[in-house]
Amino acid sequence: MINAVGDWLGRRALHTPFREGLVVMPGAQRAGLGNPGGQPLRLTYDQWNRMANQLAHFLHQRGVRRGDRVAVLAQNSLEMLNLLFACGKLGAIFVPYNWRLTVAELRPLVADTDPKLFFYGPHFRQAAAELQPPGPVALEEIDLSGYPEFAPPAEEVQLEDPWMILYTGGTTGRSKGAVLSHRAVLWNAWNTISGWTMSPDDRVPILTPFFHTGGLNVFTTPLVELGACSILMGPFDPGELLDAVTNERLTVIFMVPTMFKMVMDHPRFAETDFSRVRFLISGGAACPEPVQLAYRAKGCLFKIGYGLTEAGPNTFGMPDHRSWEKPGSVGFPLPHVQLRIVAEGGQECGPNEVGELLIRGGHVFSGYWRNPAATAEAVQDGWLHTGDLARRDAEGFYYIVGRKKEMFISGGENVFPLEVEDAIYQHPAVAECAVVGIPDPKWGEVGKAFVVLKPGASLTAEELIEHCRGLLAKYKIPKQVEFRTELPKSAAGKILKRELK
Repeated sequence: MINAVGDWLGRRALHTPFREGLVVMPGAQRAGLGNPGGQPLRLTYDQWNRMANQLAHFLHQRGVRRGDRVAVLAQNSLEMLNLLFACGKLGAIFVPYNWRLTVAELRPLVADTDPKLFFYGPHFRQAAAELQPPGPVALEEIDLSGYPEFAPPAEEVQLEDPWMILYTGGTTGRSKGAVLSHRAVLWNAWNTISGWTMSPDDRVPILTPFFHTGGLNVFTTPLVELGACSILMGPFDPGELLDAVTNERLTVIFMVPTMFKMVMDHPRFAETDFSRVRFLISGGAACPEPVQLAYRAKGCLFKIGYGLTEAGPNTFGMPDHRSWEKPGSVGFPLPHVQLRIVAEGGQECGPNEVGELLIRGGHVFSGYWRNPAATAEAVQDGWLHTGDLARRDAEGFYYIVGRKKEMFISGGENVFPLEVEDAIYQHPAVAECAVVGIPDPKWGEVGKAFVVLKPGASLTAEELIEHCRGLLAKYKIPKQVEFRTELPKSAAGKILKRELK
């Protein structure tokens, strides 16, 4: 008996059993070890569902039941995806940990979620030994031969039951476990399919990590809900993506700005035909305008996305016919998403006034795992307070201005680092930059720019400040510039400004 709420693959296999649902590229095979020289593994929805059923029986035999946490520390792989959907079948909670964290950082997360089983990939055997979690299982050692291919026994899963606990990026502080229910994941899928006009014929690469909502919910779960095809890529390689654009006939591509830039800089970028790609969408961090222009020059529709773990993540959509006219906008709210922009006192902001973005809808999370105080602070009167600053123009298009905590006040004037960064990115020598506010005895705070130059480029602090004078008001111009070879980033590609401060 298929679980009507939690068994996503089971439902899809009933309706489109012979459609190709998943292509696992060689780099994502063998529990993340890769399969050098191998061929892509192609699975229909029926085949994929049978594999997930076997793993669900494996979990059930080891005592996993509705509400139990199943943790995993591993790089993207078929096994991780099967764990996600096997947990859904049983009503268990999938908990992927950020594999870039140290053992010291992981230890409180494991204690917080208290998993029934702890799966780990081949690269994390030592970390698992040090963590000493309950029920450790090596992904590459799982043997599913002999386990049934039919649906496992399960209690009836409810829409409000948690399906995932995803730890937030923690760019401004300690990570918190955002609880995403089956309801939230389903609403995110519906909003995405409808608002982004997704098609069952879409073929989309999955490039971002599964411990992040971008890897699981920007496209993976919506594609399964729709019956389209996910292309699971291995560790990010710009050349392999360019090959997949052609060989796998990709139609939509989501990446973070750093990835788009790496692909743009690849020698084969110019010769690669993107004509099958319906649109590109960048998320996770602000995307520099020169990067967008490089893809637009190839005739690509390039869109800016916005999301956060606590809401979907997909919240906005840009109509194709307006994306060229509004290059910095994230567009309109997706169907069934309610938005407000409010000033410090809680009053609604008018057109082009900057305020905090508030979100309400079925795609919003249930709260932070075992952290009622943080939940009460984030969700007030049914509205999720994002901590992001936004504005809405006269036509109703939304723009993300920056993080509320990143804004600083210089001489009584509000300065939004994202605006300053956009100006700096217009200099042809700049590859990456970040602006933070630092204390100043005269002005209270002033801007400091951290800059990474393009290979072979040269630029002085004085030249960069002079460049900004033609683009920014005087109080917005950084007073200090520090050149670096690289900037610290989170696993989602976001620059970690707290470390720069």
